[in-house]
Amino acid sequence: MLIAIDVGNTQTVMGLFDGEELLDQWRLSTVHDRTADEYRLYFEGLLRQDRWRVEDCDGVALSSVVPPVKEAMIDLAGQMVNGPLVVVGPGVRTGMSINIDNPRRWGPTGWSTPWPPCTATAPRSSAWTSAPPPTSTSWTPPGRTSGGHRPRAAGLRAGADQRHRRPAPRGVAGCPGPPSARNTVEAIQSGLLFGHAGMVDGIVERLRAEVGGDPKVVATGGLAPTIVPLCRTVSTVDDRLTLDGLRLIYDMNNRGAT
Repeated sequence: MLIAIDVGNTQTVMGLFDGEELLDQWRLSTVHDRTADEYRLYFEGLLRQDRWRVEDCDGVALSSVVPPVKEAMIDLAGQMVNGPLVVVGPGVRTGMSINIDNPRRWGPTGWSTPWPPCTATAPRSSAWTSAPPPTSTSWTPPGRTSGGHRPRAAGLRAGADQRHRRPAPRGVAGCPGPPSARNTVEAIQSGLLFGHAGMVDGIVERLRAEVGGDPKVVATGGLAPTIVPLCRTVSTVDDRLTLDGLRLIYDMNNRGAT
């Protein structure tokens, strides 16, 4: 079985695959200074509680946007699994040509933003055979990015934390009431949620105008279900998109898949 780990700024997702089948998945808060030993306690506990055995896992695929956590996860993989480790980054086969100026500087710390190759590869899976690729990084088929650098902005949780200069109070990034708020919490919710949804719609509309046609737009990530109901341009949430991409990239680099 394969363990796929996607480390985001807010949440870390772990998926367990048997071939193409996603057997189980879990989400943890991403803690930047958590050690490999601490993550191992969490991950092994999650596997055991759902009756999976670490001994049955024979490979790990990893993507991370948080360099300190990436290093902890590499240590963790060596502790947990006696098998290949694939870390998404320069030199890793993805089945796609990355059409940007310098792929080795994709992101401020090397490939610190691995989602584009993972989400670009995922549409090759069976779940996407009848749909065009998503526009999260703007694609030109077949399997070639027309521009690897997607527009970037602070995420919803980061925006909430910045608003308070510390971790946001519980519920601030929750479901908003009407745009015209009646109290402080609703006012912050309205600004964050509707503002973020408006930003997503504006970026998607500009990307659509650039690439032409009517490309499929898919949201992924831990807070996507909160934002998508407020968006005009996004209707689909796929919380396993990056995990599927990690599985396919692992196959390409270890099993001769093409």
